[in-house]
Amino acid sequence: MRISKRGQITIPKLLRDQFGLNQDAEVEITATAQGLLIRKQTAAQHPVDRVCGILDGICDVDEYLEEVRGR
Repeated sequence: MRISKRGQITIPKLLRDQFGLNQDAEVEITATAQGLLIRKQTAAQHPVDRVCGILDGICDVDEYLEEVRGR
């Protein structure tokens, strides 16, 4: 594979089909110790993102922590 002037690469069709990388699929590229990791982004939300802000507006977080710690 080669990188074009615009920084683009072509992922071979066999790999696109194998990993469900259809047209307009979103991917994330992460630097690792071994090189670059290309990962398909899924529609599933990260568990932390699902609960982030769940107490927002319901109570003061500091008060809640004091209460559950029994102080």
